Amino acid sequence: MTDKDLHPSSTHPPLPPTQEDEQFARLRLLRSRRVGISTYRRLLDEHGSAINALNALPEVAQAAGISDYRICPEGVVQADLNAARTAGARLLIQGQTPYPDLLNDLDDAPPFLWVIGDPSLLSRPMISLVGARNASSLGLRMARTLAAELGEAGFVVVSGLARGIDAAAHSAALAQGTIAVQAGGVDIIYPSENAELAEQIAAQGLRLSEQPMGLQPMARHFPRRNRIISGLSRATVVVEAAARSGSLITARDALDQGRDVLAVPGHPMDARAAGCNMLIRDGAVLVRSAADVLEVLPELATPRPETPRRKPAPPPLRAKTPPPNRGPVAKLHAQILARLGPAPVAEDQLIRDLQVPSSDVAPALLDLEMEGEIQRQPGGLLSRSA
Repeated sequence: MTDKDLHPSSTHPPLPPTQEDEQFARLRLLRSRRVGISTYRRLLDEHGSAINALNALPEVAQAAGISDYRICPEGVVQADLNAARTAGARLLIQGQTPYPDLLNDLDDAPPFLWVIGDPSLLSRPMISLVGARNASSLGLRMARTLAAELGEAGFVVVSGLARGIDAAAHSAALAQGTIAVQAGGVDIIYPSENAELAEQIAAQGLRLSEQPMGLQPMARHFPRRNRIISGLSRATVVVEAAARSGSLITARDALDQGRDVLAVPGHPMDARAAGCNMLIRDGAVLVRSAADVLEVLPELATPRPETPRRKPAPPPLRAKTPPPNRGPVAKLHAQILARLGPAPVAEDQLIRDLQVPSSDVAPALLDLEMEGEIQRQPGGLLSRSA
């Protein structure tokens, strides 16, 4: 498409621009130099259409002291459209279905979203679930449980396709519906270790991004992504987060957007829980299970009869407590379990606290691990199973 195509020379009056022409012009306008979201909207309001705004843009730039201004070349936008066609991506435009309604509440709502997957998920109630990349084993388990149960309650789980909590939430919610908001182009998978998960989300859920096709994510893109994660949902649940983390940026975005913020508490000595504990201290809803989330947002949950509920796990065949006739061994097991909690503890520290020879503690730990009472974690750490 060229400017000549937009304004063909003819003895007949020019035809009014088509919807495709206007869409193409809007993409060019937003991709033009020094045109951010607020400027884009102001130009549309002042000139009535993107085609008129593009025609006026060089004069507007000159009035602002910018000489030799050039608008975004048509070839750049055409390359985006070609890349989208290759990737199977679709363009959603603000103000048109199925652009998500909740994003319209944002002052800086993205004018466009590139999506791959099922856009009908955007019409269902959504809840965001975010957390640490270097998540603990308990944090990952909590994320999976919350995501699965919230999905069964009718929510689409939204997260950022990062490693750790994000990946666990997406995986657990695949069957019920999940949306991954990406920091780079929707066709660029980051981190690469989540490539298989990203393909599964494209097949069963939805991936979306406001960034141009093919854009590699940079550090500055992630805070922009986070506002979309929180903006899509009525509430954001933080599972694990350090005191200075991207998850807390998402939580702050949610508060600024008038959304509910919920957090899973953690051990006060675990740095990965510091951000969540701070949020709870400052008024976030404490989350122990999906029931706490559903209590805050009961009116949004909808039944999903078309999705079969998971069969309850069979009762364990083992006893949860050591049998009373094991004498000293049972006593040592009880002492170990009393010392351990969900927060990881170094094995050598546990032995020192018990004041029992390591030759006695080692087989007891093995017994408890085989029984599922405790978990071993990287770095010689131990924790009690939830």
